[in-house]
Amino acid sequence: MSLSKNKISYIQSLKQKKYRSQHNTFVAEGSKLIFDLIRNTPCQLLVISDELKDSVTEVDAEEIIIASNAELKKASHLSTPPDAIAVFYQKNHDLTKIDYAQKLNLILDEIQDPGNLGTIIRIADWFGIENIFCSLDTVDVYNTKTVQATMGALSRVNVHYANIVDILNLHSHSPIFGTFLDGNDIYKESLSKEGFIVMGNEGKGISPAVEKLISNRLYIPNFSTNSTTSESLNVAVATAVVCSEFRRR
Repeated sequence: MSLSKNKISYIQSLKQKKYRSQHNTFVAEGSKLIFDLIRNTPCQLLVISDELKDSVTEVDAEEIIIASNAELKKASHLSTPPDAIAVFYQKNHDLTKIDYAQKLNLILDEIQDPGNLGTIIRIADWFGIENIFCSLDTVDVYNTKTVQATMGALSRVNVHYANIVDILNLHSHSPIFGTFLDGNDIYKESLSKEGFIVMGNEGKGISPAVEKLISNRLYIPNFSTNSTTSESLNVAVATAVVCSEFRRR
């Protein structure tokens, strides 16, 4: 079966958030990413090149189509056409059923770059953080660039969108950590094995409303011998440093 024009139009429409929300689906591209996601994420449509047809005999997807390279190119969201494209169903989470106890949780306050968000999800997966809570103005987790940057970690990390001020108020008894340029040296502070780590916007940092709720202000010191250094770390890099230090203790 070839890939029809209607299917190509459908896949292309999922570039836009409104259609992703309407269909409750998202796109992933490339066989490595897809075969990682498909283990834990229901797949609506799998489109593969002829070269891969022997590798999908036991793959669970509602529909599988063998397509030409030209058809894959027309459907792809990427500049370089992949060997496979899949449409997955989005996860639906019930915030009332999340177990926060004795766990580290990440809070993302208005992260705007899809690559940063995807990398942070991958970092959370590496450091065993199960839940990420995003402010409502954080970039969409199902943006194609975000999905690609997760390298499959999206299937193992739960990403929630919510009013993060409400979440932190509900859990004000837990330690709430945030990174600031005027915070305390993270390498000298006592760090807990549970609570919330807040990471702020790429340019503005943590918003004032969220900052008021933070009980532990942290700073990642630089070790440069130069008199002038970069003003700050990329938010994904900073997240990796912070998570590593929490897990090291």
